[in-house]
Amino acid sequence: MTILSQSVKVTVKGLILNAFLTALKLGVGFGVGSAVLVADGIHSLSDGATDVVALLGIKIAERPADAGHAYGHGRFETISASIIGAALLVAGIAIAWQSGRDLYRGEENVPGYPLLLVAVVSLVSKEWLYRVTRGVALSTGSPALQANAWHHRSDAFSSVAVLFGGIAAAAGWGYGDSTAAMVVAVIIIVVGFGAVRRAFVEVTEAAISEEESRLIVLAIGQVPGVRGWHRLRTRAVGPEVHMDVHVLVDPWLSVEESHEICSSVERSIERSVSRPVSAVVHCEPYRGEPPDGNVPAP
Repeated sequence: MTILSQSVKVTVKGLILNAFLTALKLGVGFGVGSAVLVADGIHSLSDGATDVVALLGIKIAERPADAGHAYGHGRFETISASIIGAALLVAGIAIAWQSGRDLYRGEENVPGYPLLLVAVVSLVSKEWLYRVTRGVALSTGSPALQANAWHHRSDAFSSVAVLFGGIAAAAGWGYGDSTAAMVVAVIIIVVGFGAVRRAFVEVTEAAISEEESRLIVLAIGQVPGVRGWHRLRTRAVGPEVHMDVHVLVDPWLSVEESHEICSSVERSIERSVSRPVSAVVHCEPYRGEPPDGNVPAP
């Protein structure tokens, strides 16, 4: 199964499940008058909307490079991730405003036991969807799927708050429903902010993680004929790693031999990182001194 088909399949699963949960939560929430369940239903509705955004971003990002986008379309996934995060922030702030107003006015509500059943169904199903989506996100390196996975996890967390709010309300504490809604809102805002922050870091051309950089450095040093390296630069473009590096080779090698070493470095790097890598390797003659403080490879 290709990366695209994996991403599309798991996103469609999320879309179908979120449509079901939205209808269930909003129907029961309005039926029993539960603010927290209605808030959670809105959260699931935003999940469904961001599933669509993620799906569009993934499909556009998979387009090959062209004259207008020489480095590919990976940034569309970053844009999708930022939209998902922004949607979470807006939903969380709206829920916080509503539940805070209810608490300020002293409005009490005891929604009853149907809320507890819906909360359990939502908790189990969204935690499962989070694990499945995150697994695909890690295997494909997709930032949009990563953001969407945490969107599912935030819905599972909010279902925990719904569950405790329902239990508190059933026990006779009339403010449990609105208090739980406020907790849900905070969870959504935190997750939304994290998604926006990660997208912002990528847009600003930040380097990839230290762990991935370490794997790349090890991959360079394992290639026979490489005497050292410098000017290693990396950045993430959607699910891909774009990088360039200068490797040092013996100056008496032929152009063909130097080129073969550079090609071997590219292949070694591609094998070392789990997500797609676009590497540009430049050869320079080794003069005997350590380059930029980096110890030459043996």
